[in-house]
Amino acid sequence: MAKQRRARARPPATRPRRGRPTPRAAKPPRSALPPESSAPAKRDAFVAAVALYERGVETLQRHDYLTAAARFREVLESHPEERELHERARLYLRICERELAPKASAPQTLEEKVFAATIALNAGHDDEAYALLTKAAAEAPDNGHVRYMLAAVLARRDACDDAIAQLRRATELDPDNRHLARRDADFEVLHEDERFLRITDPPPATGRRRSRVRASR
Repeated sequence: MAKQRRARARPPATRPRRGRPTPRAAKPPRSALPPESSAPAKRDAFVAAVALYERGVETLQRHDYLTAAARFREVLESHPEERELHERARLYLRICERELAPKASAPQTLEEKVFAATIALNAGHDDEAYALLTKAAAEAPDNGHVRYMLAAVLARRDACDDAIAQLRRATELDPDNRHLARRDADFEVLHEDERFLRITDPPPATGRRRSRVRASR
């Protein structure tokens, strides 16, 4: 009887052998998995591009034109999707190249006026920058970048009401100017002004609103 009990206690013949585990479904590689959301990645890329751009501006203000030019080129080459920074990065890159090359003639075109105003602004020559930007704004009243720079000059001159008016128009023409103005030291005098806070306040996230509406249903 004991032998029969032991015979019954034997495992079934269908039990898998050691060294050959039951196969499992293969997991796809990480690169093949769809991303949960591209919004955080885009936001991180934008923050990185802005940080690199600002380091370039700081280096330019220290008159290290070679290093600044390299950083502005990196913004253009490493962050091709951040088009809102490209215009300014190209402008500052041209400043670096101009400073490393023989001086050009007096500004004539709109681009040359903006270029010369940017140099004057970074050198602390606010009156010269204001004169150039006033002409540029008269020539191109719907240019958001010109309006933004003019607002910055006016803020540095403590002309707060005029600076607010120009900044409001600049953000209407280019909403990305809101983010730049919040981080721009030229607007420090306006940081406690309620009008400035309203102008630079980011728009509500429409995606979150939709998700709440769906949840309430």
